[in-house]
This record gives sequence, C-alpha cells and structure tokens, in this order.
Amino acid sequence: MLKSQLIHPQILEAIGRAGHGSKILIADGNYPCSTTLGANARLVHLNLAPGLLSCTQVLESLLTVVPVEAAEVMQYLTSGPYALDSEPEIWGDFRSILGSAGDDIPLQRIERFQFYKDGAAPEVALTIATGDQRIYANLLLTIGVVMP
Repeated sequence: MLKSQLIHPQILEAIGRAGHGSKILIADGNYPCSTTLGANARLVHLNLAPGLLSCTQVLESLLTVVPVEAAEVMQYLTSGPYALDSEPEIWGDFRSILGSAGDDIPLQRIERFQFYKDGAAPEVALTIATGDQRIYANLLLTIGVVMP
C-alpha cells in the first residue's frame, strides 16, 4: 500500500517515466483529450461524472509527488459566446494551491489554439481528463527538479 496522497497506478507510472522539463496536462471536461493527445502522452480518464474529479483536486494530488517549475493556462476569450469579463475564478484556486505547495509560480497565459498544440507536444508525458465543468480550467504543468 502507498502512503502518499497520490495512489493512481497509471498516473504514478507516467510521472515515474517523466523527468525535468516533461509536462502534465490537467484537462477540464470540455477539453478534447482524445483528439489532441500528444504522441508521448499517456491519457488517464478521471472524468467519472460532471464535476468529478475536478482539476483542483487532481492538482493537489499531483503536487504531493512532483515539483512544478512552470504552469500555463488557456487564455480566456474576451468576445464571443464564451467570453469572460475577468479571468476565470479557478485561476485563483490554481495560484493558491501551487503557492501552498511551495511552488509560487505565475500562470502563463497561452492562446487557445496554441494551448491545444502545446498540450499535444512531445514533452507532454501525461494528460489527465477530469470531469471539471468550469471553463478555462485546463492547466499545463512543467515538471521541475528535485534538489539533492
């Protein structure tokens, strides 16, 4: 039995195979995971039902086993049917969770279609599909270094 907060065998395997500079995509329930999956990425489905599991729950668990050196989010639209007047509330949650884990890093905004390309890049080792219903809840993490 494992004692850490993350016990999912496929996620642990993918992280174990990854290294410094590899990336992990935490995808919300709207993200097209199967059609934008990178060639080296393992796809793990944690989208049991709408809202289960959430991107923030997955982030909290991941941070118990992996250091993060960069975090990227999908830039929200400012016009059109899916436009927002201000940044998505979940971004504040991401910042808080990263900060609590000692990874006080800024969220880098990436244009939507570039985010899809970045999420399919060869350095993405793991894509986690969640049931999160919040829009713009996608997060692309770059794995950092474990210092001696």
